[in-house]
Amino acid sequence: MNAFLPMTKQDMAERGWDTLDFIFVSGDAYVDHPSFGPAILCRLLEKHGYRVGIIAQPDWRGREDFCQLGRPRLAFLVSSGNMDSMLNQFTAAKKRRREDAYSPGGKTGMRPARAVVVYANRLREIWPDVPVVIGGVEASLRRLAHYDYWTDSVRRSVLMDSGANLLVYGMGERQILEIAAELHRGTPIDAIQDVRGTCFRVPDFDYVYDYLQLPSFDEVKADKKAFAEAFKLEYLEQDAIRGRRLVQQNGEACVVQNPPALPLSEEEMDEIYDLPYTRTYHSRYEAEGGVPALREVQFSIVSHRGCFGGCHFCAIVSHQGRIIQRRSHDSILREAALLTRLPDFKGYIHDVGGPTANFRRPSCDDQLSRGTCRGKECLSPTPCGKLIADHSDYLALLKKLRAVPGIKKVFIRSGVRFDYLLLAKDEFLATVCKHHISGQLKIAPEHISDRVTRLMGKSGRETYLRFAERFRRINEKIGKKQYLVPYFMSSHPGATLADAVELAEFIRDLGYRPEQVQDFIPTPGTLSTAMYYTGIHPLTGEKVYTARQSDEKRRQRALMQYWLPRNRATVREALRLAHREDLIGNGKKCLVPPEDGGAKRNRHIKKK
Repeated sequence: MNAFLPMTKQDMAERGWDTLDFIFVSGDAYVDHPSFGPAILCRLLEKHGYRVGIIAQPDWRGREDFCQLGRPRLAFLVSSGNMDSMLNQFTAAKKRRREDAYSPGGKTGMRPARAVVVYANRLREIWPDVPVVIGGVEASLRRLAHYDYWTDSVRRSVLMDSGANLLVYGMGERQILEIAAELHRGTPIDAIQDVRGTCFRVPDFDYVYDYLQLPSFDEVKADKKAFAEAFKLEYLEQDAIRGRRLVQQNGEACVVQNPPALPLSEEEMDEIYDLPYTRTYHSRYEAEGGVPALREVQFSIVSHRGCFGGCHFCAIVSHQGRIIQRRSHDSILREAALLTRLPDFKGYIHDVGGPTANFRRPSCDDQLSRGTCRGKECLSPTPCGKLIADHSDYLALLKKLRAVPGIKKVFIRSGVRFDYLLLAKDEFLATVCKHHISGQLKIAPEHISDRVTRLMGKSGRETYLRFAERFRRINEKIGKKQYLVPYFMSSHPGATLADAVELAEFIRDLGYRPEQVQDFIPTPGTLSTAMYYTGIHPLTGEKVYTARQSDEKRRQRALMQYWLPRNRATVREALRLAHREDLIGNGKKCLVPPEDGGAKRNRHIKKK
């Protein structure tokens, strides 16, 4: 069994270490698995000869936990964990969540709000002369002036609020090794300014060259049009091949964003996922029942990164990028064989995929030399003519995995992009239906109003219906009775009450009753969030209606579960406001019964 990285002085002593090169401070409990960013970065540094320790979920109200491993030789690395700490703690209704899947036993309250800022400032107080490098999803998506849903305000770069020396955005492996090498050579942290995929501060624009200037923090805070313009400029430069350096005045200093890190090669991806992870949570959490987040990924395999799907509510483009980076078959097969030797493995691989399971190659060959197209999307509203819909590599990989001794079944649970799938032959969908699902296939049309799906960066109603028909036909051919489980979203920018009613009617006609509904949450770094805050589509300039009031959000959400008794009054209210009283009654097409006891009569009739 591989050893965990040190979390105490005693752990260090057992390795014969008196000091560490890096100390990683994380808002998550320590899970040493390749689905957890802190584990990847720490193991990668370890492989390259650095001594690394971890301070997981320190008590930020005092100093003791931040001192438990002493002073690092090179730097503190700080992350809120696998999620933005505000999203981790609060729902779309801004209510506190009841569970934190990344904490022992699912306990809440183990990390502060805005964890990156709190941790970095505490380290600055205790170790004022030790470099602090921040990263992870929270820092990555808040690297420039951004809209914060939980305070309904525009906040400046997290680099300014945290007082950190350097910010790593994106996945971070290339950046962290370059930074480590510079620090080891003795380069002062504030002189490390040429690493792609990083942000740093300078006093003014005279300290920067060859850059694109964004509207300042003061401008975007005061003017929503300026915010939309700043977001557009930033969004269009999120490409590792053609992206330019960006600079934005944030109060007393300028924040400089270097171009994104270059995509990892297949060999580099293999190196990362072949590292000696223990593949479980630290033993100190055993008494509390472990860390819930591990359950979903413990027997899953990451096959690639990046996504060219272009969903506007997703931050993947600003974090992993649009260019697909994949592992080799050999690396994935080695991991599959390793899983079969784990004590709790029952023969089932729960997932083989990435942000989108069936994206195992770049959308077109031009991306590798020219980068992604500026201002154009690969799939929405219609597929690009150069898009290559090829599942052959993924099919070959799945066939090899099915043949690994000790594996009974390989599931696909990552999202499958069905509009991309429709462009290919039936072979892939037939293989998925025959071997890789068990009764259900989860997909995410998100909405069915063509106007709303365009604003989401998704395909429309007819594309979904064509896919549903193909799915039905293939299952009929192979003699299986299997079902689609579609996910839908309420209150996305552009979605009106009329659109919500249209979606409710579509759900009714499908005969589908979703157990859970997803309410749009404006998270930092997404195009949809920019639309939500400004009322403007940053790329087109068109005005976008947004349901911002809690009452309207409640109505849209209730319509997606119109059959629930607790929602009936809200659904009636929504239908009357939408002038769709024809949907209130006892007819087959009605969504809810009238208030006069019709529901009781309906139930009585059904019992007969």
